[in-house]
Amino acid sequence: MSKKMFSKQQTKQKASEATKESKPWIRRFGRFGYMSQGFVYILIGILSFMAAIGVGGDTEDTTGALQSLAGIPFGEVVLWLVAVGLLGYVVWMLIRALMDTGHFGRGIKGIFIRCGFIGSAAIYASIAFNAAKFANHAGGSSEKNEQTYSQLLLSQPYGQWIIGAVGAGVIGYALYEAYRVYKEIFMREFKSEEMSKHEMNIARTSGKIGLTARAFVFGAVGFFLIQTAISADAEETEGIDGALFELSQQPFGQWILGVVALGLVLFGVYGIIYGRYIHMNFGKHS
Repeated sequence: MSKKMFSKQQTKQKASEATKESKPWIRRFGRFGYMSQGFVYILIGILSFMAAIGVGGDTEDTTGALQSLAGIPFGEVVLWLVAVGLLGYVVWMLIRALMDTGHFGRGIKGIFIRCGFIGSAAIYASIAFNAAKFANHAGGSSEKNEQTYSQLLLSQPYGQWIIGAVGAGVIGYALYEAYRVYKEIFMREFKSEEMSKHEMNIARTSGKIGLTARAFVFGAVGFFLIQTAISADAEETEGIDGALFELSQQPFGQWILGVVALGLVLFGVYGIIYGRYIHMNFGKHS
């Protein structure tokens, strides 16, 4: 093969690869989204830890944590940044689902995973909307939206089965996260060639502890959803805040809550590092 033909082939290959890459502004927007998600979890963890050691704070969900920002200096600015950042997370989740950047395919497993990305996008779109409301002084009190949604589902045919299936799915996701921690699968998603040894150690440690803590909380949320399905009582439904509160009421609950809260803070740290170093191309690692 002549040098000229080889050069043309290389040019075509680079052009083909370029079409698979996400635009720089999409990558930056998505990275900012992961960092915003991490910031929210750090806030939840700090407030929960303060409650655990009895120096103020409360066990919070994402809405309550965002609402607490509204009363601090420059809180509105922070809330707007979080709202915009989480929209970046939403955009990237939709890209992962629709363009199958992880090559999950169209089998049952692939469709399940990609539907999970869409569900995550919907959840964080709601959180971004709440952040914007609080920033604009339009937000009300932190209500238990989980109970409202459960009441709506319970009034529908097969509503109990749907809630039970969602609860089982949440528990399944929590177990999958625990498996990813055990096998350190989560570390494969980082651009390790761009990270220092110190950054890799922080990512590994914060990921192991943080993902485990979040999986534990998600497992508790799934348990409460299944309880709701069995009893047909929406009052049994709990979100993150309810799960943390119930945890604090158990023997040695304050100690356990403190450990889980610190784990959520570390999950937030992991999220920020993840946003900085995650592969974010359309099905291509670079």
